[in-house]
Amino acid sequence: MNLALFDFDGTITTREMFRPFIEFAVSARRRRLGGAVLAPMVAGYKLGWVSPNLMRGSAVHVGFRGVPEAEAFARGADFAREVLPGVLRDKALERIAWHKAQGDRVAVVSGGLDVYLSHWCRTHELELLCSRLESRDGRLTGRYRGEQCVNAEKARRVRAAYELADYPVVYAYGDTPEDRELLGVAHRRYFQWQEVS
Repeated sequence: MNLALFDFDGTITTREMFRPFIEFAVSARRRRLGGAVLAPMVAGYKLGWVSPNLMRGSAVHVGFRGVPEAEAFARGADFAREVLPGVLRDKALERIAWHKAQGDRVAVVSGGLDVYLSHWCRTHELELLCSRLESRDGRLTGRYRGEQCVNAEKARRVRAAYELADYPVVYAYGDTPEDRELLGVAHRRYFQWQEVS
């Protein structure tokens, strides 16, 4: 049995899905409020002055603070069912199917949110390591539970979840610089669907 690790946004999908999920799951009132509150930060992000991690964390805070956890997961299930099928790459689904046919262990390792990725991965019988939203007393706090699953955190989560030496070949698939550490744990690395050394 080998191990195959797939980034989600831009690798399995044709585009990044964080913002589409926010637009899908967050109420119109909160989106209007967030647009006003976060406008300076969005401008800074576009200019490269604000990190993607800070931008995502701020969007999560404005969009989900105080929202019932069950409601967020229900919206995530709707998003996984209604939106994600329209943005999946055939090449990615074929490669996942190939790995499963070989008897490989297959996991999605993503900075995307558990509230929708958990549903999609369950449907496709895939393991999942991803960014998780924190909740207390059944409501989301507006913060992440632990670190966002990007950059070095992807590799750290993989090493914590799997004994890499147990697998003859570890494959990893990614598409942005946030995936470089993930690719670094693998024997066979694919960046934007091209194998790299």
